[in-house]
Formats: sequence, C-alpha cells, structure tokens
Amino acid sequence: MIKGIIFDLDGVLVSTDEMHYQAWKRLAGELGITAFTRADNERQRGVSRMASLEVVLEKSDKVYNEEEKIALAEKKNGYYLELLEHMDDSAVLEGVKNVLQFLKDKGYLLAVGSASKNAPAILEKTGLMPYLDKVSCGLDTTKSKPDPEVFLVAAKKLGLPPEECLVVEDSKAGIEAAKAGLMRSLGVGPFYQTLGADFCAEALCKVQNWEEVLL
Repeated sequence: MIKGIIFDLDGVLVSTDEMHYQAWKRLAGELGITAFTRADNERQRGVSRMASLEVVLEKSDKVYNEEEKIALAEKKNGYYLELLEHMDDSAVLEGVKNVLQFLKDKGYLLAVGSASKNAPAILEKTGLMPYLDKVSCGLDTTKSKPDPEVFLVAAKKLGLPPEECLVVEDSKAGIEAAKAGLMRSLGVGPFYQTLGADFCAEALCKVQNWEEVLL
C-alpha cells in the first residue's frame, strides 16, 4: 500500500520551463550556438544541470574541459536565478495546491524529488513548502535521473521503503528512475501517454482514480 508520494517539481507542481529555456538560450548565444531550440530544451527535462549542459554543448564545435563546463553551468544558473527572482505562486500549475491538500488530509506523506538544486527556493517562492514533509533535490544527490537516487533519498527522508512510495513525473527519465527504484509511477504532463508509467493523467488535477493509483 502506498504511504508516501514523491513529486517531481518542474512540470508536475510548477512550470519553470520557459525560464530554463531562456537561461540556456542566453548561454548558448554567448557560446555562439544559434541552433539551440525548444526541442533541445525538452530533452533537458528531468535531468541534472550538467546533463542539460551537454545538450547545449553537443551543438558546439569547441571541446570544453570539466572545469569550464562547471563554470558554464554556474553561469546558466545565475541567469536562471535572475528570472527566478520574479517567481510567485502564479507559477503553480492548475489545481496543484488542492490536490496536495487532499492527499495530506488523507494522511499521505508528501515529498519533492527534483534534480534541481533550486528546488527549496522555488518551493518557498511559490508557497508550496508548507504542503510538503520532505524535499530531496540536487543538493542531496550526485546522480541524475534515470538513476533513482533522488527518489530513494526522498523515500529515506520520509522513513518509507521504496515500494510504499508513488512517484509523480512528467519525464521519461523520471519514470525510468521510479521503476529503477522499485516505486510505482504516475505520469503527467504533455507527454503523459508516452512515458511508460503505471498510471497516467494529463495533469495532476486531472487524476480521477486516486484510490486505484494509491492502492
């Protein structure tokens, strides 16, 4: 029986896609990369900052060493943080707070499992932190999805075995991570039908069969 629910952050609870895209696009432009597209940005969904950087750099003729890559990733994050300053609860996806309150009232433990090191700041700015029991993010982990580390850390923080946790994700890498961690999965978002999750819905607020999902 499911006792804890672990949510990915971006695309599941909030939408920061455009901010990430603009920050990566700005960095790409500075590197002389003009072919970075929204399709490339989709490939960055659910993975770590360094893995996302590789999507950008594969379009460059220049080879960067590890130290240079770290500096570039930090520069992009600086651009993202500039945009993040203006974030508020308007970034929360439709119906999310109602769903979180509903699940809390039912007695489920709730956590975020996100690759982003900025997850705590985003949760504070959007007013979502009070709904959550624990947060597992890029500050706690070294491996990127589809490795299950971020979800296993979340489960451990909740004090639950993996098999008693449900992961809610909007990316294929996230669903693969949930399965690798032996957790049940719920796929949401624009690609929900193609993620290979155990259950799926167009959005968190569109889930109609919570009793079945959480059995």
